[in-house]
Amino acid sequence: MCVTAVESRPAGVVLTPSPGAHRPFGARVKAFVALTKPRIIELLLITTIPVMFLAEQGVPSLWLVLTTTIGGYLSAGGANALNMYIDRDIDALMDRTSQRPLVTGMVSPRECLAFGITLAVVSTLWFGLLVNWLSAALSLGALLFYVVVYTMILKRRTAQNIVWGGIAGCMPVLIGWSAVTNSMSWAAVILFLVIFFWTPPHYWPLSMKVKDDYARVGVPMLPVIASNRVVARQIVAYSWVMVAVSLLLTPLGYTGWFYTAVALVSGGWWLWEAHGLQNRAKSGVTGAKLKEMRLFHWSITYVSLLFVAVAVDPFLR
Repeated sequence: MCVTAVESRPAGVVLTPSPGAHRPFGARVKAFVALTKPRIIELLLITTIPVMFLAEQGVPSLWLVLTTTIGGYLSAGGANALNMYIDRDIDALMDRTSQRPLVTGMVSPRECLAFGITLAVVSTLWFGLLVNWLSAALSLGALLFYVVVYTMILKRRTAQNIVWGGIAGCMPVLIGWSAVTNSMSWAAVILFLVIFFWTPPHYWPLSMKVKDDYARVGVPMLPVIASNRVVARQIVAYSWVMVAVSLLLTPLGYTGWFYTAVALVSGGWWLWEAHGLQNRAKSGVTGAKLKEMRLFHWSITYVSLLFVAVAVDPFLR
């Protein structure tokens, strides 16, 4: 019956639960977890923990890893909940977001806002008291950047939204480094830039797939306002810069042969996939034959491999 009610909801309508509405406890718990976007946070943790190994040049304190991981989850979860609160109007109109907790009414807007703010405050204090205040400041800065700069300012105004808004997703690299050293380093900056240049070619293939969703709600993602050929050309350009930046760690003395080998092989495969997408776009291929999601899926594998290499490399030098 719940499924039927959701499916019969008119497009664009956000359901607000009535005071007496029955919302099962288990479903409510799952809904609040969903507000944090756990799958996205997995990627953030993949970039945080390996950097801690590089900063330590070995195994960091497991307690520090645990506290940093929990703090990162709380902070990113708060940012994601506030993002859903702000975007609840367009989430109701997009197929890929139509089952989010605010849209279905499993969580009310007021509850979501309170949840997001609470996580923001708790995560900042958590980092400050259990890790260090530099990490706390970086964490809060990332949250505010994502919520205010990306969600409230850039997302609905410019096709460069994911480029500059992606800075928030780069911050876990700096947080991981600062958690161990309570300072910054060029190694952290380089890995920050890797994620910065990784984000657009990671997200634009997905945007190509769901561009009709974004067009319906007036969000000017690059694939909405530009042809596949233009988008693919931008993907290739960012990909080359990303791979080049990833190779800077070794000549600067931060990594050795293992990381270099992984960066070259995985980066080379990335470029192969990016150029393949560009060639298909140039040929006018559309629909399923464009295979844009191949690069999207590979991008997740790429960043996982690269950062695992970051963690392993100190043990092989």
